[in-house]
Amino acid sequence: MAAGGVFARLGLDQVWWLISPGNPLKSHDGLPSIEERIAAAIDVSAHPRIIVTGFEQALGSPYTAETLGTLKRRLPLVRFVWLMGADNLAQIHRWRQWQRIFATVPVAVLDRPGWRHKALASPAASLLRHRQLPEGEARALALAAPPAWAFLSIQLSSLSSTELRRQRSRRRHR
Repeated sequence: MAAGGVFARLGLDQVWWLISPGNPLKSHDGLPSIEERIAAAIDVSAHPRIIVTGFEQALGSPYTAETLGTLKRRLPLVRFVWLMGADNLAQIHRWRQWQRIFATVPVAVLDRPGWRHKALASPAASLLRHRQLPEGEARALALAAPPAWAFLSIQLSSLSSTELRRQRSRRRHR
């Protein structure tokens, strides 16, 4: 989804793209430095209301539930919406304190190629089905009391973050 589409469909003022120090469920072998990943995200984002940050590294924890809890404590008046891909919804039940994520902030799930059915049939989606907003009501998500979530159909791109980094590296070496 183009950045403008996310802002319009969800009624967002800004998107904070949090660059994780490293996914605890994945190997960190060959993972570029956080500085390199921030630079790549800035290149890809190309939108004035997308703020790319690696502040999560300073928190000392790679866990989303803890990051969101910190944000809510530090900025209690901000209405956060967590944006994640359908691939993450399909396996979020493996994440540390995943139910706390949904209890802390509303969640917008962005469709990903090959993941729609797996995501919507996942343990998390099944457990929280009664809290899912219809796609046409996604703009109300920021005002919804958690747990609340919406699944957004979007123009699909099969590019992963790894592939985006590869493309950026090729452009730099030309």
